[in-house]
Amino acid sequence: MEIRDAINKKDFKRYTTERIREECLVENLFTDDNIKMVYSHIDRIITAGACPVSKALKLEAAKEVIGADFFLERRELGVINVGGPGKITVDGAEYAMAPRDGIYVGMGSKDIVFTSDSPENPAHFYINSAPAHQTYPIAKIDISKANPVPNGTTEQANKRTIYQYLHPAVMKTCQLTMGLTVLEPGSVWNTMPTHTHERRMEVYFYFDIPKDAVVFHMMGEPTETRHVVIRNEQAVISPSWSIHSGVGTQSYTFIWGMVGENQTFTDMDAVSFDTLK
Repeated sequence: MEIRDAINKKDFKRYTTERIREECLVENLFTDDNIKMVYSHIDRIITAGACPVSKALKLEAAKEVIGADFFLERRELGVINVGGPGKITVDGAEYAMAPRDGIYVGMGSKDIVFTSDSPENPAHFYINSAPAHQTYPIAKIDISKANPVPNGTTEQANKRTIYQYLHPAVMKTCQLTMGLTVLEPGSVWNTMPTHTHERRMEVYFYFDIPKDAVVFHMMGEPTETRHVVIRNEQAVISPSWSIHSGVGTQSYTFIWGMVGENQTFTDMDAVSFDTLK
Protein backbone atom coordinates (compact mmCIF):
# COMPACT_ATOMS: atom_id res chain seq x y z
CA MET A 1 0.00 0.00 0.00
CA GLU A 2 1.53 3.28 -1.13
CA ILE A 3 0.52 6.36 0.90
CA ARG A 4 0.01 9.87 -0.47
CA ASP A 5 -0.44 12.92 1.75
CA ALA A 6 -3.07 15.62 1.31
CA ILE A 7 -2.07 18.57 -0.90
CA ASN A 8 -2.16 22.21 0.22
CA LYS A 9 -3.22 24.52 -2.61
CA LYS A 10 -0.77 27.21 -1.50
CA ASP A 11 2.12 24.76 -1.73
CA PHE A 12 0.88 23.28 -5.01
CA LYS A 13 1.63 26.58 -6.79
CA ARG A 14 5.34 25.91 -6.24
CA TYR A 15 5.39 22.27 -7.34
CA THR A 16 7.70 21.28 -10.16
CA THR A 17 6.55 18.85 -12.85
CA GLU A 18 8.38 16.06 -11.03
CA ARG A 19 6.70 16.92 -7.71
CA ILE A 20 3.21 17.07 -9.26
CA ARG A 21 3.72 13.64 -10.79
CA GLU A 22 5.10 12.28 -7.51
CA GLU A 23 2.12 13.51 -5.48
CA CYS A 24 -0.78 13.16 -7.94
CA LEU A 25 0.02 10.60 -10.64
CA VAL A 26 -0.59 6.88 -10.11
CA GLU A 27 1.46 4.75 -12.51
CA ASN A 28 1.89 0.99 -13.08
CA LEU A 29 -1.53 0.08 -11.73
CA PHE A 30 -1.59 -3.24 -13.58
CA THR A 31 1.37 -5.58 -13.15
CA ASP A 32 1.04 -9.33 -13.52
CA ASP A 33 -0.31 -11.22 -10.50
CA ASN A 34 -0.34 -8.13 -8.31
CA ILE A 35 -2.74 -5.70 -6.65
CA LYS A 36 -1.29 -2.20 -6.47
CA MET A 37 -2.97 0.12 -3.97
CA VAL A 38 -2.49 3.85 -3.36
CA TYR A 39 -4.01 5.34 -0.21
CA SER A 40 -4.62 9.09 -0.32
CA HIS A 41 -5.18 11.18 2.80
CA ILE A 42 -7.52 13.29 0.64
CA ASP A 43 -10.83 11.88 1.93
CA ARG A 44 -9.00 8.56 2.52
CA ILE A 45 -9.76 7.21 -0.94
CA ILE A 46 -7.91 4.11 -2.11
CA THR A 47 -7.13 3.73 -5.81
CA ALA A 48 -6.05 0.26 -6.88
CA GLY A 49 -5.49 -2.04 -9.84
CA ALA A 50 -5.67 -5.85 -9.81
CA CYS A 51 -4.20 -7.90 -12.65
CA PRO A 52 -4.57 -11.67 -12.05
CA VAL A 53 -2.70 -13.69 -14.68
CA SER A 54 -1.46 -17.06 -13.42
CA LYS A 55 -3.20 -17.03 -10.03
CA ALA A 56 -6.14 -15.67 -8.11
CA LEU A 57 -5.57 -12.44 -6.18
CA LYS A 58 -7.18 -11.81 -2.79
CA LEU A 59 -7.81 -8.26 -1.59
CA GLU A 60 -5.94 -7.97 1.71
CA ALA A 61 -6.54 -5.49 4.52
CA ALA A 62 -3.13 -3.76 4.87
CA LYS A 63 -4.03 -3.43 8.54
CA GLU A 64 -1.08 -1.14 9.33
CA VAL A 65 -2.67 1.48 7.03
CA ILE A 66 -6.44 1.13 7.45
CA GLY A 67 -6.47 -0.42 10.93
CA ALA A 68 -8.99 -3.12 10.06
CA ASP A 69 -9.05 -6.91 10.24
CA PHE A 70 -10.31 -7.15 6.64
CA PHE A 71 -10.41 -4.68 3.79
CA LEU A 72 -14.12 -3.84 3.82
CA GLU A 73 -14.62 -3.93 7.58
CA ARG A 74 -15.33 -0.18 7.46
CA ARG A 75 -15.14 0.47 3.72
CA GLU A 76 -17.03 0.11 0.43
CA LEU A 77 -15.58 -0.35 -3.04
CA GLY A 78 -16.38 -0.09 -6.73
CA VAL A 79 -14.69 -2.00 -9.54
CA ILE A 80 -14.75 -1.56 -13.33
CA ASN A 81 -12.98 -4.09 -15.55
CA VAL A 82 -10.93 -2.42 -18.30
CA GLY A 83 -9.16 -5.58 -19.49
CA GLY A 84 -10.15 -9.05 -20.64
CA PRO A 85 -12.95 -11.17 -19.14
CA GLY A 86 -12.56 -12.23 -15.54
CA LYS A 87 -14.40 -12.98 -12.32
CA ILE A 88 -14.77 -11.44 -8.89
CA THR A 89 -15.73 -13.74 -6.02
CA VAL A 90 -17.25 -12.11 -2.93
CA ASP A 91 -17.68 -14.37 0.11
CA GLY A 92 -18.08 -17.38 -2.19
CA ALA A 93 -20.48 -15.77 -4.70
CA GLU A 94 -18.97 -15.52 -8.19
CA TYR A 95 -19.59 -12.59 -10.54
CA ALA A 96 -18.53 -12.75 -14.19
CA MET A 97 -16.88 -9.49 -15.26
CA ALA A 98 -16.78 -8.78 -18.98
CA PRO A 99 -14.89 -5.74 -20.28
CA ARG A 100 -16.45 -2.53 -18.89
CA ASP A 101 -18.58 -4.42 -16.38
CA GLY A 102 -18.74 -2.80 -12.96
CA ILE A 103 -19.61 -4.00 -9.47
CA TYR A 104 -20.28 -2.41 -6.09
CA VAL A 105 -19.33 -4.28 -2.91
CA GLY A 106 -20.60 -2.87 0.36
CA MET A 107 -19.13 -2.70 3.84
CA GLY A 108 -18.77 -6.02 5.65
CA SER A 109 -17.86 -8.34 2.77
CA LYS A 110 -14.80 -10.30 3.86
CA ASP A 111 -13.30 -12.42 1.08
CA ILE A 112 -12.81 -10.70 -2.30
CA VAL A 113 -10.89 -12.60 -4.95
CA PHE A 114 -10.01 -11.57 -8.52
CA THR A 115 -9.34 -14.00 -11.39
CA SER A 116 -8.93 -13.81 -15.17
CA ASP A 117 -10.55 -16.15 -17.67
CA SER A 118 -7.41 -16.26 -19.82
CA PRO A 119 -3.74 -15.55 -18.96
CA GLU A 120 -3.25 -14.34 -22.54
CA ASN A 121 -5.93 -11.65 -22.09
CA PRO A 122 -6.04 -10.90 -18.37
CA ALA A 123 -8.64 -8.78 -16.66
CA HIS A 124 -7.61 -5.35 -15.43
CA PHE A 125 -9.79 -4.57 -12.42
CA TYR A 126 -9.73 -0.85 -11.62
CA ILE A 127 -10.78 -0.20 -8.02
CA ASN A 128 -11.88 2.80 -5.93
CA SER A 129 -12.63 2.39 -2.22
CA ALA A 130 -13.88 4.83 0.42
CA PRO A 131 -14.76 4.73 4.13
CA ALA A 132 -18.35 3.62 4.77
CA HIS A 133 -20.84 3.87 7.63
CA GLN A 134 -23.59 1.54 6.40
CA THR A 135 -23.89 -1.70 4.47
CA TYR A 136 -25.54 -1.71 1.06
CA PRO A 137 -26.03 -4.83 -1.08
CA ILE A 138 -23.66 -5.98 -3.79
CA ALA A 139 -24.73 -4.71 -7.22
CA LYS A 140 -23.36 -5.86 -10.58
CA ILE A 141 -23.61 -3.06 -13.18
CA ASP A 142 -22.67 -3.61 -16.80
CA ILE A 143 -22.59 -0.64 -19.15
CA SER A 144 -26.17 -1.33 -20.32
CA LYS A 145 -27.39 -0.86 -16.72
CA ALA A 146 -25.42 2.33 -16.14
CA ASN A 147 -27.20 5.67 -16.51
CA PRO A 148 -26.03 7.30 -19.78
CA VAL A 149 -25.76 11.11 -19.86
CA PRO A 150 -24.84 12.60 -23.27
CA ASN A 151 -22.75 15.75 -23.01
CA GLY A 152 -20.69 18.18 -25.08
CA THR A 153 -20.69 19.15 -28.74
CA THR A 154 -18.71 18.32 -31.84
CA GLU A 155 -17.95 22.02 -32.31
CA GLN A 156 -16.25 22.15 -28.89
CA ALA A 157 -14.45 18.83 -29.49
CA ASN A 158 -15.91 17.42 -26.26
CA LYS A 159 -18.84 15.25 -27.35
CA ARG A 160 -19.04 12.35 -24.93
CA THR A 161 -21.32 10.05 -22.96
CA ILE A 162 -21.04 9.88 -19.18
CA TYR A 163 -22.05 6.42 -17.92
CA GLN A 164 -23.00 6.63 -14.23
CA TYR A 165 -22.34 3.25 -12.55
CA LEU A 166 -22.18 3.87 -8.79
CA HIS A 167 -24.62 6.76 -8.66
CA PRO A 168 -27.94 7.57 -6.91
CA ALA A 169 -29.73 7.25 -10.28
CA VAL A 170 -28.60 3.60 -10.43
CA MET A 171 -28.04 2.29 -6.88
CA LYS A 172 -27.25 3.24 -3.29
CA THR A 173 -23.78 3.62 -1.78
CA CYS A 174 -22.51 5.40 1.32
CA GLN A 175 -20.39 8.04 -0.38
CA LEU A 176 -18.54 6.52 -3.31
CA THR A 177 -19.68 7.50 -6.80
CA MET A 178 -18.06 6.11 -9.91
CA GLY A 179 -18.58 6.04 -13.65
CA LEU A 180 -17.07 5.85 -17.09
CA THR A 181 -16.91 8.54 -19.77
CA VAL A 182 -16.45 7.69 -23.45
CA LEU A 183 -15.37 10.39 -25.89
CA GLU A 184 -16.65 10.17 -29.44
CA PRO A 185 -14.18 9.97 -32.36
CA GLY A 186 -12.84 13.44 -33.11
CA SER A 187 -13.55 14.70 -29.58
CA VAL A 188 -10.55 15.17 -27.30
CA TRP A 189 -11.65 17.38 -24.38
CA ASN A 190 -13.24 16.11 -21.19
CA THR A 191 -14.94 18.31 -18.60
CA MET A 192 -14.29 21.57 -20.46
CA PRO A 193 -15.61 24.13 -19.58
CA THR A 194 -14.23 22.95 -16.28
CA HIS A 195 -15.30 23.23 -12.65
CA THR A 196 -14.33 22.57 -9.06
CA HIS A 197 -16.42 21.04 -6.27
CA GLU A 198 -15.33 21.81 -2.72
CA ARG A 199 -17.64 19.08 -1.44
CA ARG A 200 -15.92 16.18 -3.23
CA MET A 201 -12.48 15.12 -4.37
CA GLU A 202 -12.00 13.05 -7.52
CA VAL A 203 -9.70 10.52 -9.12
CA TYR A 204 -9.50 10.23 -12.91
CA PHE A 205 -8.24 7.00 -14.50
CA TYR A 206 -7.42 7.22 -18.21
CA PHE A 207 -7.40 4.25 -20.59
CA ASP A 208 -7.94 3.34 -24.26
CA ILE A 209 -4.96 5.61 -24.99
CA PRO A 210 -2.77 4.26 -27.83
CA LYS A 211 0.99 3.98 -27.26
CA ASP A 212 1.68 6.97 -29.51
CA ALA A 213 -0.88 9.22 -27.77
CA VAL A 214 -1.09 11.13 -24.48
CA VAL A 215 -3.60 13.11 -22.45
CA PHE A 216 -2.75 16.45 -20.85
CA HIS A 217 -4.64 16.50 -17.54
CA MET A 218 -5.24 20.00 -16.17
CA MET A 219 -4.97 20.64 -12.41
CA GLY A 220 -4.66 23.46 -9.89
CA GLU A 221 -6.69 26.47 -8.88
CA PRO A 222 -8.47 28.12 -11.83
CA THR A 223 -6.02 31.06 -11.76
CA GLU A 224 -2.94 28.84 -11.19
CA THR A 225 -3.33 25.92 -13.59
CA ARG A 226 -0.78 23.16 -14.07
CA HIS A 227 -0.81 19.97 -16.14
CA VAL A 228 0.24 16.33 -15.92
CA VAL A 229 1.00 14.23 -19.00
CA ILE A 230 -0.97 10.98 -18.73
CA ARG A 231 -0.40 7.72 -20.58
CA ASN A 232 -2.54 4.60 -20.88
CA GLU A 233 -3.93 3.10 -17.67
CA GLN A 234 -2.68 5.83 -15.36
CA ALA A 235 -4.68 7.73 -12.73
CA VAL A 236 -4.46 11.21 -11.25
CA ILE A 237 -5.60 12.27 -7.77
CA SER A 238 -7.42 15.62 -7.80
CA PRO A 239 -8.09 17.63 -4.59
CA SER A 240 -11.50 19.25 -4.19
CA TRP A 241 -10.12 22.75 -4.81
CA SER A 242 -8.54 21.78 -8.13
CA ILE A 243 -9.95 21.87 -11.62
CA HIS A 244 -9.91 18.50 -13.38
CA SER A 245 -10.01 18.54 -17.16
CA GLY A 246 -8.09 16.80 -19.87
CA VAL A 247 -7.30 17.02 -23.56
CA GLY A 248 -5.85 14.16 -25.57
CA THR A 249 -3.97 13.85 -28.81
CA GLN A 250 -6.91 11.65 -29.84
CA SER A 251 -10.07 10.17 -28.31
CA TYR A 252 -9.83 8.09 -25.14
CA THR A 253 -11.92 6.83 -22.22
CA PHE A 254 -11.69 7.59 -18.52
CA ILE A 255 -13.19 6.48 -15.22
CA TRP A 256 -14.06 9.02 -12.55
CA GLY A 257 -14.46 8.24 -8.88
CA MET A 258 -15.59 10.72 -6.22
CA VAL A 259 -15.92 10.75 -2.43
CA GLY A 260 -16.81 13.53 -0.03
CA GLU A 261 -19.71 15.41 1.50
CA ASN A 262 -22.47 14.56 -0.99
CA GLN A 263 -23.32 12.53 -4.07
CA THR A 264 -24.99 15.31 -6.04
CA PHE A 265 -23.37 14.99 -9.46
CA THR A 266 -24.43 18.50 -10.53
CA ASP A 267 -23.13 20.15 -7.34
CA MET A 268 -20.16 21.92 -8.88
CA ASP A 269 -18.71 25.40 -9.21
CA ALA A 270 -18.34 26.26 -12.88
CA VAL A 271 -15.20 28.07 -14.00
CA SER A 272 -15.54 30.51 -16.89
CA PHE A 273 -12.87 30.75 -19.57
CA ASP A 274 -12.27 34.34 -18.45
CA THR A 275 -11.03 33.05 -15.07
CA LEU A 276 -8.58 30.41 -16.28
CA LYS A 277 -4.89 31.29 -16.23
